[in-house]
Amino acid sequence: MKRKTITIALFGAISFPFASFADTPDMEEIVVTATRMPQALDKSIADTTVLTEQDIKNSGAPDVETLLRSVTGIEIAQTGGLGSQSSIFMRGTNSNQVLVLLDGVRIDSATTGSTALEHIMLDDIERIEIVRGNVSSLYGSEAIGGVIQLFTKQGHGAPSFNASAGVGNEGTRHMSAGFSGAVQDTSFSVNAARIKTDGVSAMNPQIMPNANPNNNGYDNTTLDAQVKHVINVDHALTASVYSTRGNTSFDNAYGLPTDINNMIENMDKYSLMSDDQLNSIWHSQMRIAQGVDDSHTYTNGLPVYRFETRNNQAAWQNNFKITDKQQLSFSVENLNQAVISDTAYTQTRRNVNSLLGGYVGEYGAQQVQLNLRQDRYSDFGIANTGLLGYGFAFAQGWRATASVSNAFMAPTFNDLFYPGYSNPNLLPERSVNREAGLHYSVDGQRVDAVYFDNRIHDLVEYDAMTYIPYNVGLAQIKGQELSYAGDFGSTHLNASATFQNPVDQTTGLQLIRRARYFGNVGMSHDFDALNLGAEVRYSGVRQDVNFNTYPSSTVSLSAYQILNLTARYRIDKHLDALGSIGNVFNRNYSEVYGYNTLGRTLFVGLNYRQ
Repeated sequence: MKRKTITIALFGAISFPFASFADTPDMEEIVVTATRMPQALDKSIADTTVLTEQDIKNSGAPDVETLLRSVTGIEIAQTGGLGSQSSIFMRGTNSNQVLVLLDGVRIDSATTGSTALEHIMLDDIERIEIVRGNVSSLYGSEAIGGVIQLFTKQGHGAPSFNASAGVGNEGTRHMSAGFSGAVQDTSFSVNAARIKTDGVSAMNPQIMPNANPNNNGYDNTTLDAQVKHVINVDHALTASVYSTRGNTSFDNAYGLPTDINNMIENMDKYSLMSDDQLNSIWHSQMRIAQGVDDSHTYTNGLPVYRFETRNNQAAWQNNFKITDKQQLSFSVENLNQAVISDTAYTQTRRNVNSLLGGYVGEYGAQQVQLNLRQDRYSDFGIANTGLLGYGFAFAQGWRATASVSNAFMAPTFNDLFYPGYSNPNLLPERSVNREAGLHYSVDGQRVDAVYFDNRIHDLVEYDAMTYIPYNVGLAQIKGQELSYAGDFGSTHLNASATFQNPVDQTTGLQLIRRARYFGNVGMSHDFDALNLGAEVRYSGVRQDVNFNTYPSSTVSLSAYQILNLTARYRIDKHLDALGSIGNVFNRNYSEVYGYNTLGRTLFVGLNYRQ
């Protein structure tokens, strides 16, 4: 009955002449994440979503996670307000089964296997590409559920200055400034941003009696810079630096109600890249980069834990344009991961050497994609992955797609080497994904329907008595995604719904913190200089774990629906006023058992561009 209701609501929204936060996708928009080669979005076989700079502005979202909540197939579970620790579930997979890249660079933690997306604000982000479905054959470990690639801002046009400032409830203050442009053969972009909020109490003391009832605030500072020099028409060099520092106050259910806990986490990216068109068909790209995740935890001002990951990366990718309709790609990569900690890990380094190749081709109405990859790990051995995809444009505006692929998740340093609670004999988690899609796009209207079946085996689970990990788990996550985006003159509409069955086959239980049904409907309208937007977001019942009982027990988190509103008014060509109301009706709901979420939020601000 719930599935029927959501489906009716979705297609009712599709026929309703209003619009969403996100503009209709440009059918000729070029994406790179789905194949690692330039490809038109409407030719992509992988299920891909693009969020443009305009989408980001219209959303009114302060951070990446808030924006991603409205993307098809993505759920977020957060332990409090802005900046609090969170999990991202793409098509029901775990956070460490979703790979996040920043300008092609890994910034994840080797100890947890996941990326702290809660610390990435949107001031520095120009574009986001999301590929659902496992693509380890393109990117290696972690891509069981998909890939999220964030692109930082680049310089364009005449040098110009921009700035923004705003305030909101819960003591929220935000400011940012940037300077970007191009001078002859050199383009540049420099940006800085700061956001601070007093927040809300992360834990509910009625459920977690040892939690400190005070508000848990957040303070974030982000800096990034990029410079690109075009040597000539065939050669260019790009250097970039990105740094975000988040200071998060949090609650501890096992401490004292008077404890003050906070975590300071720094995430940095350094990259140097050379783009070279070596001849009419051969394009070469070489990159050396480092991604850093460095977290320090304090209780009452005293240091408790430190975990730092350094991902040193080198890659050489070669794309060959055989014809206008066919491309080949061959790459070699090296990843060296190092962990620095006050915990005495039994091993603190791993090395990964990778070879990969890919092909995309069009044969009239047909498209083909093939990818193969081999990763050689210094600690557990070899992982081989592949993807085969097929597309067929069978009528005007209509296209069918299908693919089969396999993926893997390398064991984390915590699983392999944490003293007393690890298993050095762990194997990587592995999965096989099958999906089929039906797509329609014509005259500014786009509908996508995708069926997926992802079977994950050798899942890492933990012994209830010893907490030592073993490869014993088996999960199957299958379901359907429906999405729509369309324009009606000055109005726009976006809607999506996901129906999934994320089940742990070992226990027969629904995977925790994942709903079987969730979706959203968004609308916006341009009234000359004024843009008004609204979004309704729904999530069904989810299961979670109550750690207050021994042994722990399963609890249900109630379904919820919230309404968000945004407004943007162009005062003149240089100045915009903006405002947003989140959770308009002040719904009380929980994404993690025992933790609070934000109630009604208000924010107003000004954006200036030279």
